[in-house]
Amino acid sequence: MIPSIINLLNQELTAVEQPSLTHRLNLQEGDDRVRGRAEGLAAVRQAVYKIINTERYQHLIYSHNYGVELADLFGQPMSFVCPEVERRITEALMQDDRIIGVSNFTFSQPAKGVLAVSFTVQTVFGDLPAERMVRV
Repeated sequence: MIPSIINLLNQELTAVEQPSLTHRLNLQEGDDRVRGRAEGLAAVRQAVYKIINTERYQHLIYSHNYGVELADLFGQPMSFVCPEVERRITEALMQDDRIIGVSNFTFSQPAKGVLAVSFTVQTVFGDLPAERMVRV
């Protein structure tokens, strides 16, 4: 007997949102051990940290949609780097469906060859501040 899929196609499908639960990295103390679990805004904060500190296309374990491309900005003029960093960070973070938007970018140059970038990440759980140092 040949199975019939007609009834399967007539069923209504509903998308269920998955929980935002992950293992907690101990980032504040400089300890690289995994301790406990993180959920909600804490899980998104950790995801933002990992995304903006992972160079895209450099690690086989991650898909090509994960991480940010900043290494090729080394040696470029600041007039090019600032808007490009903003675009690339926004593009990298928007891959996560818990992130609604990225705004309020501020740039400073604390030392020669270093660009400090601060921004706000809007998530479904609330806003969180983030920052990244970029060697240029």
